[in-house]
Amino acid sequence: MSQVHDLIATMCPDGVEHRPLGELGEFIRGRRFTKSDYVDAGLGTIHYGEIYTDYGTTASSVHRFVSPELKGSLRLARQGDLIIAATGENVEDVCKAVAWLGEDEVAVHDDCYIFRHSLDPTFAAYIFQTPAFREQKVRLASESKLARVSGANLARIVVPAPPRAVQVEIVRILNAFGALQAELEAELRARREQFVHYRDSLFAFDSSLSLSRRASGGK
Repeated sequence: MSQVHDLIATMCPDGVEHRPLGELGEFIRGRRFTKSDYVDAGLGTIHYGEIYTDYGTTASSVHRFVSPELKGSLRLARQGDLIIAATGENVEDVCKAVAWLGEDEVAVHDDCYIFRHSLDPTFAAYIFQTPAFREQKVRLASESKLARVSGANLARIVVPAPPRAVQVEIVRILNAFGALQAELEAELRARREQFVHYRDSLFAFDSSLSLSRRASGGK
């Protein structure tokens, strides 16, 4: 953390600048495709629902494809773009974002926004996970059957915009913590499995032996 503080002290002596997202990039709404458009291989796609279930902070590969012939009618995210789920089941979840790091362009569903910006991509995705972002998002979301945030309202959200070197260092630190967390979770799962194995083994008494002893009067 001291490295970040040192960079900020050197590069931002008057404090880190905060700016609306609309000044840092543009929001491009995706275009609709349906399940009937899916094929086994072709142009990669990201549906808004998949952002909640299948993707983390970053992604470089996709799970579904449409025919390359549809490319001209769809909106495509490029490497470095943020893909944002602008529709969700509740205000808490809406606006989950994934940084697209893959080399190929991907088609984005119309319930998503592509954020084409000047920030470090992973830094931008982490911003969307912060309490400060959430507080602003909740005030700007509309809610009926589903929660939604428009591109115009996303553009109004104010975020920190430190120099690129600070962004990169923050990403390095958070990625390192993320890797450690994944390692600890894997270790915890292994310990739980080990516990279950020994618990079941210790309680696997030989019932036939018990029955034979009863038949012989416990001798």
